[in-house]
Amino acid sequence: MKRVICFDIETTGFDYLRGDRCIEIGAVELIDGKLTDNSFHEYINPEGKIIPPETYMVHKISNAFLEDKPKMSEIAPKFLEFIGDSPVIAHNGLDFDFPFVNHELSKLGLPQIPREQQFDTLVIARNRVFGPKSYTLDALAKWFGISLATRADAHGALIDSEILAKVYVELENTAPAPDIRDIIADHHKAMLAHPKIGADFPRRKFAPHADELANHTAFMEKITA
Repeated sequence: MKRVICFDIETTGFDYLRGDRCIEIGAVELIDGKLTDNSFHEYINPEGKIIPPETYMVHKISNAFLEDKPKMSEIAPKFLEFIGDSPVIAHNGLDFDFPFVNHELSKLGLPQIPREQQFDTLVIARNRVFGPKSYTLDALAKWFGISLATRADAHGALIDSEILAKVYVELENTAPAPDIRDIIADHHKAMLAHPKIGADFPRRKFAPHADELANHTAFMEKITA
């Protein structure tokens, strides 16, 4: 049985080093590539950190809504218990979600999500999918024909986790792109096998004309000058 956790967060902003906080965590469980009914979802009190208007417009979560919600110190242990030692998937997670959550965990003196558990669908997609103009979660969902209707007019951590899980399953079923070095090697091999290039191609058995030699000499002088 292969268990995988896909998760997403919403925050007050992008810079946890300047005090931005996590205000929502959503996570879903995949068992052998299928979504289960087991999920994790919590809103989190940012403890005084104000949500700016431009951020509110993304997730529509307000400070007033979060006033009576639990603090991260209450949520974090439950989240760690939920993910356990399973692989954890996030989109653009290596640059954002994992560092953000691990910063919150470190402030509480709790274990961080280890690097060996972290997997990023943005990295996976760039190595497996050629064609989308963008590699955002939305773009990949559209590329694979996954509906975004459940999101309505705002992002939500649990909804985005479910979309992420569907994208991840599609990526897992997509063969890795071949290494460019293998493509070049195969191309060279094919060229050498061509009857006009390979060793069996009949060679001319007469000497070049004087004008051919002159043209060749002039060409070589030009390209080596």
